[in-house]
Amino acid sequence: MIMLEGAKATTETVDALRTGAAAMKAMQKATNIDDVDKTMDEINEQTENMKQIQEALSAPIGAAADYDEDELEAELEELESAELEEQLLQPATTAPAAPVHVPAGQRPIRPAQKQTAEEDELAALQAEMAL
Repeated sequence: MIMLEGAKATTETVDALRTGAAAMKAMQKATNIDDVDKTMDEINEQTENMKQIQEALSAPIGAAADYDEDELEAELEELESAELEEQLLQPATTAPAAPVHVPAGQRPIRPAQKQTAEEDELAALQAEMAL
């Protein structure tokens, strides 16, 4: 009884394989390698066309087409360095002036006078350097 069941299973398996092989043959007749190559060439051609269209659409138009990106980058760099230089040359107004220690009983050597802008700047620089 077991041998009959095994033989029946084997026969069904072989029949299924034959049916699968026949289906594959029918599919291969409908599609050959030349058709596949032709289809892939058409897809590649359309992909290349789309790339060209996208490049054309991404190109600057009007006034934007007249600007050179390298020149704009160089100008931006120049402006940033000029701004940084200007900031570095300005005196620091936020730093407190350095305290002057005068021993008790002594007076400052020079009398208090109104300081000039250069003296204010010098005092600010000295205060920064003391930190």
